[in-house]
Amino acid sequence: MVRNDIHEKKILIIDFGSQYTQLIARRVREIGVYCEIWDYAVDEDQFLNFAASGIIFSGGPNSANTESSPRPPEFIYDTGVPILGICYGMQILAETFGGKVESSAKSEFGAAQVLVNDSCPLLNGLGEGLVGKGESYLDVWMSHGDKVVELPNGFNLSASTQSAPIAAMSDEERKYFGIQFHPEVTHTDQGDLILERFVCEVCCCEALWNSENIVTDAIENVRTLVGSDTVLLGLSG
Repeated sequence: MVRNDIHEKKILIIDFGSQYTQLIARRVREIGVYCEIWDYAVDEDQFLNFAASGIIFSGGPNSANTESSPRPPEFIYDTGVPILGICYGMQILAETFGGKVESSAKSEFGAAQVLVNDSCPLLNGLGEGLVGKGESYLDVWMSHGDKVVELPNGFNLSASTQSAPIAAMSDEERKYFGIQFHPEVTHTDQGDLILERFVCEVCCCEALWNSENIVTDAIENVRTLVGSDTVLLGLSG
């Protein structure tokens, strides 16, 4: 019997201080994929040893226009690993690759409708109410004060609203994606499917991280560690 490594394919969430970061991790784990949350000040050796199959940049309270705002180290972009930037994470992606981020005259917080371009692999077919060739609307949850106003090099427009002309963007060649709204909250229609498409289709992760496999993996690890030796186990109660 071939034993699958439930930790071989995994997602790394880079935390920029979002109130929803733990919720992103929960959604990824509900898909059945192992993930960890790390602070944005990532150690290079630790990062390379972790060998993430995909990276998610969380949102955050800071402005991408401020020089002192948190940013991931440049070596993250040298690995060729797919990246999904959410909210502030999208703005950091845009700024890093030559896009333009501006402060909005009015912050956008709450329910919104985005006009979806169905050419984006994360959003294709998710919208309702066809409004044009390859375009439809999707109900989402926004929480931002800045917005991307110019696409970065290599990116295409994937979604927009009246107040956020670039509400989603994609660079399929490098497998970089940015979404201004929050797919991790239940207020966003089919947000779980957006994350699943990134994790499973773009990052090629398998849904192996579940209770049954976790127990099996733990038992196998103990057997390997103990071998033919004896064990003294202290059990509460």
